Amino acid sequence: MNTMNLNSVSIFDLSPPEKLQLVEDIWDDLAATPSDVPVHEWQKKELARRKANLMSSPASGLSWDEVKRRIRSRYGR
Repeated sequence: MNTMNLNSVSIFDLSPPEKLQLVEDIWDDLAATPSDVPVHEWQKKELARRKANLMSSPASGLSWDEVKRRIRSRYGR
């Protein structure tokens, strides 16, 4: 993990690549212990609702390839 001395530099003074690295470091730290990341009750209910919808109507979901195609066509990548 690339650690920065945040005592001497404000995160707002960082360059865009440094900010991205900081976000990546924070994300990696959180991902190391997912059980410590709180999941709110409303999030659990929404996930259950979406799963139930997909299970009752599997054709309503999109394949990962279709999702990527739509994103690329929308944003030109």
